[in-house]
Amino acid sequence: MTADDRELRDLFSRLMQAWTDNDAVAYGACFTEDSDYVSYDGTHAVGRLDMQHAHDRLFRGVLAGSALVGDIESIRHIGPGVAIIHGTASVLMPWRSKLPKRRLSRQTLVAVRTDRGWLFTALHNGRVRPVQIPAPESLPSRMAQTVGHVARRLGVGRAPVRP
Repeated sequence: MTADDRELRDLFSRLMQAWTDNDAVAYGACFTEDSDYVSYDGTHAVGRLDMQHAHDRLFRGVLAGSALVGDIESIRHIGPGVAIIHGTASVLMPWRSKLPKRRLSRQTLVAVRTDRGWLFTALHNGRVRPVQIPAPESLPSRMAQTVGHVARRLGVGRAPVRP
């Protein structure tokens, strides 16, 4: 493990600890001023202050007393001072002793090296809820193909995209 990898793991740990402490300021300190934060529900906060304000409301409200539990899956350096981190984490509510599987989320984070050390500049959070893709010859696929064909013949729906 490189020194940068250790620092990135430390940053991820600080992020989780700030959440567990319900400290929106410390949580926000893990991000650049111009960071982008997309929550699991698609909410997009632009800038550290917007994200910090939203988490302050969460920590004082519906997520009061919650902990963030998780780990880094991978770190990939894509250029000098830029890394993509994939992690999984889940919010553990104060009345629970173990994490429910339905609460597991996967984060894609972009970290940049700044004069203050590594900071996250983007985070996208999504629930881990894989769906099985039906085979092309399955009933759901055949039904979708048929309905699409009928819709095109009737002139409804979108027109085919021409190259």
